[in-house]
Amino acid sequence: MVVSPKPVTIVEKREIRTLIEAGFIVICCGGGGIPVVRAGRTFDGVDAVIDKDLASARLAAEVGVDLFVIATDVAGVALNFGKPDQRFLKRLDSETAARHIVEGHFSAGAMLPKVEAALQFLDAGGRRAVITHLESITEAVAGTAGTEFVRPAA
Repeated sequence: MVVSPKPVTIVEKREIRTLIEAGFIVICCGGGGIPVVRAGRTFDGVDAVIDKDLASARLAAEVGVDLFVIATDVAGVALNFGKPDQRFLKRLDSETAARHIVEGHFSAGAMLPKVEAALQFLDAGGRRAVITHLESITEAVAGTAGTEFVRPAA
């Protein structure tokens, strides 16, 4: 068993932002990346696993994107997932999502890190986060598919 620390920063964020600004499609943070600690002017790898959703949320906030999309194998976030009374949620504000976390609605090995990542992105100043099925990304960006996360109304 290895620890799974929350990502603090993405070391290559400036390089990734530069590539994005130059028009490249950048694929990064897959599998969460390699966790490191600073050792003087270098980095040393550590025995840990970084969650890919939390690492992606951290990167999205650090490069300053407006929309953070998590593509997965389900239509969106559901209450009572896999049960007869399963109900997919179209929109979640951060307060309601936090309450659902406390109530234990999301599995630690599946949806919980995705929901936490969406909330982390909003907390860091992001405007909108969406969790959606891989095949519904275009519709989710347009606001017609998936579960959209927003800040609570003031």
